[in-house]
Amino acid sequence: MAVVGIGSGPPREPISPIKLAVCVSGGGTTLRNLLDRVEAGALDARVVQVVASRPGIAAIEKAERAGLPVAVADVSKRKADVAAFSASVFDPIRASGADLVLLAGFLALVKIPEDFRGRVINIHPGLIPSFCGRGFYGERVHQAALDYGVKVSGCTVHFASDEYDEGPIILQKVVPILEDDDAHALAARVFAAECEALPEAVALYAAGRLSIEGRRVRIAPPR
Repeated sequence: MAVVGIGSGPPREPISPIKLAVCVSGGGTTLRNLLDRVEAGALDARVVQVVASRPGIAAIEKAERAGLPVAVADVSKRKADVAAFSASVFDPIRASGADLVLLAGFLALVKIPEDFRGRVINIHPGLIPSFCGRGFYGERVHQAALDYGVKVSGCTVHFASDEYDEGPIILQKVVPILEDDDAHALAARVFAAECEALPEAVALYAAGRLSIEGRRVRIAPPR
């Protein structure tokens, strides 16, 4: 089981504002949520780089409308050369000076460089270790939860490793599953939880309150 190392992060001292790189694969709704919170003063952060896993996705247009720099990963390398694909993701991030990388619905597996160990956070629309791993994304996760008959679902924010949905868990938020739920209805409820969970995790990271001990993430009291 791959576990993320501490690398150069999390920080021991607060970062204000924290500089974020956001990796996207779809519509950019998570990116928009982050930008809305930054603009409202609810999150002390700046998005300094957006990286798309492929061209032509709606998130690129959202980022460009917001005046953000956008890079597109080398999709030709995605399956044949994971290291080269990962470099095409992290090279522009490194150049941007980002403090923290957010995998915001990023559906491509990457190899995290040593200088970014402990500096990459993923959000998953399920309660890890259930309904996670390769092939579990989007409404597939929610349909699997409904098919299994669980009574609650939710989202997980965790430090990313070189495996799908691995790495120590920072926080989780739980939502109920209702009797008349379908995958679409459950997805909407879980996404509302994601909109709270990811900014909360970013704020904890930026405040220097997180530390990684093996598979556990310790959250220190407010300073």
